[in-house]
Amino acid sequence: MKMNSEHKTQAPVAVVTGVAQGIGREVAEVLAGEGYALVLADLKEPVDTLAAVRDAGAEAVAVVGDIASETYVAHLAEQVQERFGRVDVLVNNAGVSLLAPAEDTTVEQWRRVLEVNLTGPFLLSRALGRQMLAAGSGSIVNIASIAGLHGIADRAAYNASKHGMIGLTRTLAAEWGGRGVRVNAVCPGWVKTEMDATDQASGGYTDSDIVDRVPMARFAAPGDIAQAAAFLADPARSGFVNGVALPVDGGWTADASWTSLRLRKR
Repeated sequence: MKMNSEHKTQAPVAVVTGVAQGIGREVAEVLAGEGYALVLADLKEPVDTLAAVRDAGAEAVAVVGDIASETYVAHLAEQVQERFGRVDVLVNNAGVSLLAPAEDTTVEQWRRVLEVNLTGPFLLSRALGRQMLAAGSGSIVNIASIAGLHGIADRAAYNASKHGMIGLTRTLAAEWGGRGVRVNAVCPGWVKTEMDATDQASGGYTDSDIVDRVPMARFAAPGDIAQAAAFLADPARSGFVNGVALPVDGGWTADASWTSLRLRKR
């Protein structure tokens, strides 16, 4: 998609990936409500999300493509600069899941998960981070996972990608914080999204498996994650927060209780 290169905006500009549904769509809607102009990135045209954020009063455009493609990322970065002349926030949300025993995970599956969940965020952070560094300010928010903080069976590729994303977050925070660019990660627990529905359909777990494990006794909603991302994006609210991997998990990572003990406390 070619953007109009004549228009610039005074509103802060956020690029959000994986916006067609779930967490990404919610992040886009929350940022729209906070006055951001938006560049929406997804593999398919995010028609519903684009309409929703425009209805909320945001200036928004979509750039369709695969974030694992270096060519696409370079095109996206060029279009952001031509259309808006600035980028203030990048939310690396796009990702794919894979439930499979490690011994049954193919190299092709492994590579695709790492390409989308880790290489893509690196490429986007590098390309848009250069623009932020030139401006001396910006915020990158990576949507990682509690699977980047702990091991969870049958998710070798996914867990490795999210551990890598947290490592990337911390490294970029160390490199770029002194030049005005903050980099942080949100680590969701289980969230009720289309991805969860697909994963549950494979027979890997049930609602009660998650609810019984979470001290707050529920799944996260996409809005829980979006609000945390908006907090980390905003220099007025989190201007001295850099290199953090923030669990938004209802207490999952804090609680080492066994299930019967946890349930007795409810």
